[in-house]
This record gives sequence, C-alpha cells and structure tokens, in this order.
Amino acid sequence: MVAVFIRTTIRVDRRFLPVMCGCASFLGPSAAGVHRQQKPSYLRLRSYSSTAMETATLSSTRTVAARPRARRLVGALFFFIAKAVAIVVLPFLVLLRSSVYLYQDRGIPTWLALAAAAALTLGVVTAYGAWISKRLTGKARVALITKWVALPLVLFYCGYSLLYLARVNAKTEGVREYYTSVHPLLRIAVSTLILVDDEILITDLGRTPADYVAMGLRVYEASLHYRQDDGYVHAMDLRTIGRGSVRNWFTQLYFRLLGFRTLRHVGTADHLHVSLPPP
Repeated sequence: MVAVFIRTTIRVDRRFLPVMCGCASFLGPSAAGVHRQQKPSYLRLRSYSSTAMETATLSSTRTVAARPRARRLVGALFFFIAKAVAIVVLPFLVLLRSSVYLYQDRGIPTWLALAAAAALTLGVVTAYGAWISKRLTGKARVALITKWVALPLVLFYCGYSLLYLARVNAKTEGVREYYTSVHPLLRIAVSTLILVDDEILITDLGRTPADYVAMGLRVYEASLHYRQDDGYVHAMDLRTIGRGSVRNWFTQLYFRLLGFRTLRHVGTADHLHVSLPPP
C-alpha cells in the first residue's frame, strides 16, 4: 500500500510539474523560491546621486563649451559690420578730410584742393571696383573700372553736393538759393551728412551787417557769414532744437573730425555754427 501511494504521488507530481513551473514563473522569483539579493538603500542613493552629478557635469561642460563659440560668433559679426562700414565710409572720408587738410593746412586753393581730394577718392573707388571685378571675372580691368565706374561716380557726387540742396533741408527758400555761395568744402560736407541724417536743417548762410541789426544783435565785423575775399561764405548755421542731444553731439563731432570749426551758441535761437576759416 505504501509503495502504491508513493508511485501514485510521483506520477501526479510529474504530471503537474509543467503547470507548477508555469505558475511559479508567473508569480515571480519569490514564488519560484528564487531570492534575488537587493542592494541596500544607501547604495541605491549613492548610485542615484552619482548619476545626477554626471548629468549636471555634462550639462555644465556643454554650457561652458558653448560660450566661446557664441563669443566667436558675436566677434565675427561685429568685425564684419565694422569692415563693411569702413569700406563704405572710406571714400567720403578721403574726399572730405583730405580736401580740408590741403586747403586749410597747406594753403592750396579751394578748387585745386578739391580736385586733388577727388583724385584720391577716385583711386579708392577704382580699387574697390577692381577688387570686385577680380573676384567675379578673374580680371581686375583697372582702366575700364576707372573710366566707366569710378570717374562718373566721383564726378556725379561732387557735382550733386556742390549744386543741389533739397527744400526740406533749408529753412527758407532764400537759404536754398544762397547755397551755391557757400564755400565748396562746406557744401560737400553738409551734403554728405544729409545722406546719413536727412533731417538736417540749414537755418542761415550768408549775412550782412544789416542782418545783425535787424535781429537785434551786435554787429560782428569778422563774421564768416559775410562773403570772404575768395567770394564764398565760410559759415552756416544748423538747427539743433528738437533733434536731441545725442544727434546734435554726433553732428558737431562729425564736422570737427573733418577739420571744421563748430560752436554751439544762442543768437536768435539755439543752433550749431559751423565754419571753415580761410587759411
């Protein structure tokens, strides 16, 4: 009887062994009698903290690496803008500053000083055109650029500056009509400034002693608003009211850098006096 019971029990165990194994696997390792040793809590916290530190270190490294790159980009952009501005400004600077220097410091007559400055400007514009032609076609073509590009540009700009003043830049029609009586270098200088600041307003150009009396001012015999020995008026007044201190400061700085004299004073009204004393 005992032997029969043992054999029957073994046969039953063998028959249900797959089912029991499946249930054990479904219930998990603990049900199967498998015990996995878990890490203590302080080891798990150390693992989590190490991972967080590694993530923070990687993030800070990326941030530090991005800063020099951003600085290089900002520096490159600033250099590009400065170079572009210098390229545009250089021809005007050569024309204006060299002409004032030759006239006032070297005593060269007005038109000869202007012609010499225009020749220097022609060389700058030709160099620009030749460089562009070289980049685009592989040939500089200096003679062609000089004849058909640089020379017409310089002549046109000088003629335009010497002869034309828009109505919006003159306080009265009388000021506009008197424009061609102003010294040529003053005309080119103010015309160039109008390209940047189209709200420039010329309030006064030529005067006579009677004009000072009419304005209730003391007659100033040495005024550069009078016609000088060369036949030109060597001074002009520019409006400052309503333009802001920064714009007025830059206007005054512009004329000073070119070699003109400036004086901010009040006569009949606040204005900027710009003059070019004879040599």
